[in-house]
Amino acid sequence: MGHDDILAWTKAERLSLAAFLEDLDAHEWDAASLCEGWTVRDVAAHLTLSTRTTLFVAIKGAIRARGDFNRMVADLARERAARFQPPELIAQLRETAGSARRAPGASPLDPLVDALVHGQDMARPLGRTREMPAGPVVAALDHVVASRFYGGRELLRTTRLIATDADWSAGEGPREVRGAAADLLLLATGRRAAREDLRSTP
Repeated sequence: MGHDDILAWTKAERLSLAAFLEDLDAHEWDAASLCEGWTVRDVAAHLTLSTRTTLFVAIKGAIRARGDFNRMVADLARERAARFQPPELIAQLRETAGSARRAPGASPLDPLVDALVHGQDMARPLGRTREMPAGPVVAALDHVVASRFYGGRELLRTTRLIATDADWSAGEGPREVRGAAADLLLLATGRRAAREDLRSTP
């Protein structure tokens, strides 16, 4: 897996998300997502920011949020959601789908994780299905469980994750959790809703 592969996967996922968002009605745009306190529109707005957040914007946002990273991210997303209409957000997502630009401090794989996971954050509460391709999901899983940012390292101290639809596993904990790689990715990024689709052993 090289840098070009990651960019191609990210572009494909962003374009797929744009098509998904085009199919939503006004009620669905205002529905709650899996991200606590975020609407589908907020999540869509957040996705347009990964190629547009400069160091200056990040520093300014961090100061306003008093150093609270999650609050900063939420504030920026909600501000953008209020500023642009759904068709504009969709156009922005398409416009920079293939861009290699990313937020300060982000790795090349973070935008891919963002697109994959937030796609589910929007789709699942709406009862819609978004398939996630195996290659990108496994790459995202490897990144998430190795990163300090997502909390995957803490999870793997007590739990072994085993994919039932891909040759992938991680963790040495006494507890085992089995399920589709896509559901394991949601679990490893803190989505409680994923637990309903996973099997665990004490």
